[in-house]
Amino acid sequence: MAREGADVTISYLPEEQEDAEETKKLVEAEKRTCLLFPGDLSNRETCRQVVEEHMKKFKKLNVLVNNASKQYICKDLAQIDLDQVEHVFQTNIIQMFALSKFALPHLSRGDSIINTTSTVTFRGTSGMVDYAATKGAIVGFTRSLAKQLMPKGIRVNAVAPGPVYTPIQVDTRAPEEMEDWGAGSSIGRPGQPSEVATSFVFLASSDASLYYGQILHCYPLG
Repeated sequence: MAREGADVTISYLPEEQEDAEETKKLVEAEKRTCLLFPGDLSNRETCRQVVEEHMKKFKKLNVLVNNASKQYICKDLAQIDLDQVEHVFQTNIIQMFALSKFALPHLSRGDSIINTTSTVTFRGTSGMVDYAATKGAIVGFTRSLAKQLMPKGIRVNAVAPGPVYTPIQVDTRAPEEMEDWGAGSSIGRPGQPSEVATSFVFLASSDASLYYGQILHCYPLG
């Protein structure tokens, strides 16, 4: 986004401060401004505050990327922790409602909301039933909000990555599981964040002016 001329606000968990600082340096290397906002987006007050702080800093908001996510592995629904299920839904989909609600008064014709869903929505996953359910909800949210905002010229779309090597994967798997993680997939490896980022940039651009309620798949579905 910064490479295409955007100033950026990044919201992240406090324990991710080091990664956030590195990302800020990358944005500034493109001669753009980056505002860092630590906080937990599963708290709706944090969602309100991050939008307010962005507007104080930049005075405008053109693109909202809803990318916060949480996952836990549980291969037996009878043993699933219902508190964790609620947390996954709060983090993965409820916060999208909150952020979008607070951002909407600042968006206008030509602006864009981009949500992150997953290919597990369409192929399922036995080990993360709650996670897959939230990602399916995001597809419904994306397509319905796109219809609602289409008359205003605000585009709402989503990106559905497959397995991508990010910290969330490392946090939910043992080190030995990560050694060959993704090797059994259809392309024999996990994706990298840089391979997914271009889909977000495209959907944010005027090149995607006809895209409303679309889901871009950044990985084979098989």
